[in-house]
Amino acid sequence: MTKTTTAAPFLTAWFEILDSDTPNRILDLISDDFELSILFSTGDGNATDFAGDRAELVGYLEQRERGTRTHHLLSATTIGQDELFLGEVRRAGVPEASFVAAGRVDDENRLQRLLIGRSSEIRFE
Repeated sequence: MTKTTTAAPFLTAWFEILDSDTPNRILDLISDDFELSILFSTGDGNATDFAGDRAELVGYLEQRERGTRTHHLLSATTIGQDELFLGEVRRAGVPEASFVAAGRVDDENRLQRLLIGRSSEIRFE
């Protein structure tokens, strides 16, 4: 079986903006009915779930460490309006965690749904 990969252009741009000096620009990319859940595990048996709408995304952005972590694409695909993104989080270039993101982009090219799971307990190499 041949493995094929199609890029996820929206989520790829999303993580590039998130890693930039102006991550709040992602707020311009979400739909009016946007919903998210970001399950963030640090590997100590605890996890935080940032779940909700635009207000929760704003809260997530406010608590993030800026300029310390970056998101790196491992593989991605797009199926219709859905994008799937498998990545690695690095701190100062050192791998810290793996994550998977799923997003649905609406007809106006705005993110409508976002689901992210992050764990430092598993790596995709």
